[in-house]
Amino acid sequence: MKFGKKYNLEMEGQDQKKVSGIGYEELKKILKNCRRDLDQSQIDPDHGVPNDISTCPVCDGVFFQTLLKEMSAVIRCFKERVKKLIERHHSSGFHKYFIRLKDKLQGNQIDLIQEGKDLITYALINTMAMRKLLKKYDEIHFSKQGQAFKSQAQSRHIEILQSPWLYELMAFHVNLRKAPVLFDGCSVICKPSLSCDLFDSVKLAIDLTCPICLDTVFDAVCLTCGHIFCHMCACKAASVTIVDGMKAADPKEKCPLCREEGVYEGAVHLEELNILLSSSCPEYWDERLQMERVDRVQQAKEHWESQCRAFMGV
Repeated sequence: MKFGKKYNLEMEGQDQKKVSGIGYEELKKILKNCRRDLDQSQIDPDHGVPNDISTCPVCDGVFFQTLLKEMSAVIRCFKERVKKLIERHHSSGFHKYFIRLKDKLQGNQIDLIQEGKDLITYALINTMAMRKLLKKYDEIHFSKQGQAFKSQAQSRHIEILQSPWLYELMAFHVNLRKAPVLFDGCSVICKPSLSCDLFDSVKLAIDLTCPICLDTVFDAVCLTCGHIFCHMCACKAASVTIVDGMKAADPKEKCPLCREEGVYEGAVHLEELNILLSSSCPEYWDERLQMERVDRVQQAKEHWESQCRAFMGV
């Protein structure tokens, strides 16, 4: 089955959730209708590619702008759906009852396992659609603009495979391992990495070693650039206390790895990953918990003492 038909079938199966998607067929038509005529004098006779690679005004006015808009919508939709799934998984008491009641009233009560499977399919099918479109663009135009756009998407955090919510979904799968298989062909290995081999040669590997303390991440957080750190290590790197939290970080503070600015405010606390690590490495987790408890108490004490001095004008 051609990918276009496969993509349409997968997205049709998710239409009831009113999800965003990439207009794969429409964007392919833009490429097919491109009538860019290359001057033969610009073609390298040995390799058959232009000597002077330039953009295509026919395609670029619509193609990249449309793809960027649709990719942004997909990543927002994916984020909200995973957040809702994790919320349902962690809810308890009245909150859990309220969520279930709300789902029943909306007619959208979905089993957690099936929802996780749908989300993985949604992430992968849209990732492959984007990659195939960009590859096709470069083939048609003898260029590297498609690859450049892919790099740009990663820097703008609209590449779904670098989303912290995908990391949470992978950990969610392991945490529900005793339940029916979440996704055929998905295997996860923990300590000290989380890896996942998926269909169509899509592979994910997440290093769970904190780049700052060089130990397995504890109380893991993911910055908006996609890099994972221990919560306390990230706070130290952002020059804030554990009490203030990373939202208090200066926007000019940079990620210790990629040196990108403004990555702390939107950091995601990886709850599912922390559950996975605490259950997989109980001795290590308890040891780190005891070690960090002392530091957290000390930071909290210093914080409130400074607040009292400021209040009293000392």
